[in-house]
Amino acid sequence: MLEGGRVVALDRAARALGVVAGMRRGGVLSLAPDAQIRERDAARERELVLGVAYALLQFTPSVVDAGEAVVLLDVTASLRLFHGIRVLRRRVRDVVSSVGVSAAISVASTGPAAWMVARGLRGGLALSARSLRRALARVPLVIAPDARRYATWFDELGCETLADLQRLPRAGLKKRCGTQLLDWLDQVTGTAPAAYDWLEMPPSFDTRVELMDRVEHAEALLFVARRLILQLTGWLTAKQLDVAAFALLLEHERGRDAIAPTEIEIALGTPTRFEEHLTRLVKERLGHVELAGPVIAVRLVARRVQEAAAPSDSLFPEPGGTPQDHARLLELLTARLGAENVLVPSPMADYRPEPAARWVPMRDAPKAAPLPADLPRPAWLLAKPVPLLMRHHRPFYGTPLRMVSPGERIEGGWQDGQTVTRDYFVAEDDNGICYWIYKERPTASDESEPRFFLHGLFG
Repeated sequence: MLEGGRVVALDRAARALGVVAGMRRGGVLSLAPDAQIRERDAARERELVLGVAYALLQFTPSVVDAGEAVVLLDVTASLRLFHGIRVLRRRVRDVVSSVGVSAAISVASTGPAAWMVARGLRGGLALSARSLRRALARVPLVIAPDARRYATWFDELGCETLADLQRLPRAGLKKRCGTQLLDWLDQVTGTAPAAYDWLEMPPSFDTRVELMDRVEHAEALLFVARRLILQLTGWLTAKQLDVAAFALLLEHERGRDAIAPTEIEIALGTPTRFEEHLTRLVKERLGHVELAGPVIAVRLVARRVQEAAAPSDSLFPEPGGTPQDHARLLELLTARLGAENVLVPSPMADYRPEPAARWVPMRDAPKAAPLPADLPRPAWLLAKPVPLLMRHHRPFYGTPLRMVSPGERIEGGWQDGQTVTRDYFVAEDDNGICYWIYKERPTASDESEPRFFLHGLFG
């Protein structure tokens, strides 16, 4: 990576070929002709750091953009919820890695100390006073922003680490450097409190990420989409909200022949903020998208949100999962199979069984109305009634059937030309299995024996 025409960052492969920091572009290309060279973009770096900060809001609302690509989290109140500092640290590392950056993660008793350990030692644990003193003793002094202006003077004194700085007389430091350096030193060691500018959340979520290169396959956008979902999850957690609908906008190249963004609208039956569920939904939808052109940016917009319900753990968990788990499964199946292939029952107010047993796409299902409790209805309605044999003037289905309910007469359908005239009964066989059968009512001119049909089975 170049800044001002000189190398400011490089990987191990470039270093192995002889590239060093400060080298110009020509020197890099002479040593590594196939090297990928990019100019440093401070604005995009800032955007990436803020994206990491938003994603980490799912662990604590106390997040600070501390400058120099450092994000601080006060996790004191979150330790019990996430089962301790080591588990929490591992989860933070997983989230940061999912955003697409490598990070040095440090843990210390104060924010400034964690900042110094992360920047100076590339991470580590310093939870006790003794381990903190041991870690700070190895941190180069030039890492500290408040000490850099006095770097030449410290070099002349042979002061290279924070431990060396702490051994200097405070009166002399105050006279030479003022109180700002001493105040910062006290904040690092924890003898003085540090003031923080906590990260503020926007009132709505609308975030955009520009891609490094053009992407021509929708499945390849999942990584960027998950990065945005992690930010959305952090925003929802900090605001104590759940998302009910969101949109993923895939922006194409601009110009004279510009194409409108490809929009993927996702509506949830049960609002949630679980990153895993949202990512699975987006993955399934991306797998069915055909792009009209290369994608240069991805935008995520939360269209509808609502207040999150307080979580409650049951002493006796429900077998098969909670209603929320069931709703998330249906949403995942809808994203994978299509809305027209995931149906839910939506009974109509019609006495005829066939029209009453209506199935509609889950997203179009109206609010369920209470059903009458005094009408016996089977758990399974056959798609086509099955004619029953008659033996000794009784319907027969494996064994003779006997009626265990009075007849229920259903007449209707004259208005749409599908007239039904039937008498329905609950019948039981010799094994105690109950069936829903009906007898066709003969007309005045029909002298044949009444016919019975099997139309449903009771559970």
